[in-house]
Amino acid sequence: MGKDRLEAFSDGVIAIIITIMVLELKVPHGAEVRSLAPLWPVFSSYVLSFIYIGIYWNNHHHMLHASKRVTGAILWANLHLLFWLSLVPFVTGWMGENHFAAGPTALYGVILLMAAIAYWILQRTIITSEGSRSLLAAAVGRDLKGKISPLIYAIAVPMAFVQEWIACALYALVALIWLVPDRRIEQKLPDAPASA
Repeated sequence: MGKDRLEAFSDGVIAIIITIMVLELKVPHGAEVRSLAPLWPVFSSYVLSFIYIGIYWNNHHHMLHASKRVTGAILWANLHLLFWLSLVPFVTGWMGENHFAAGPTALYGVILLMAAIAYWILQRTIITSEGSRSLLAAAVGRDLKGKISPLIYAIAVPMAFVQEWIACALYALVALIWLVPDRRIEQKLPDAPASA
């Protein structure tokens, strides 16, 4: 099976996820700038989640670009990832509406952890399908970012019950780690430009 259909379906689901998240932003009653103040928790949780969804979309695109074909196992692993990502709007809204209370903030981290695990499973499924000498296997290498992110989530989840802001700072830290351009896959592609 070709990978175009899988990529198109995943892009559509991710677009819907972002749309659902933005619909949670309610228009304030009042034209003054101060009427935006009560919305800061909802807006800041939206921004964090938007960045996360963008990171997943970007990395998913590069991972599929490096793969050659799609198997049934890859389809199911991809659906597994999309399942966890589809829960991001719910936990984003719950966390923002409750001003980053401990329970919603911890559940947000659980969903991020499960999405990270699902992404790793998808990555490993593709590598298993294409072999240990595949383009994706060479590009991923030791995958330090992929190993450290779940560890930070696992620390952040219980920290939400100690200090919510520490958990949120850890979630933001992981997003910052992934915002730094990761050119591992791009550099391994045959049509990649030579680095200077």
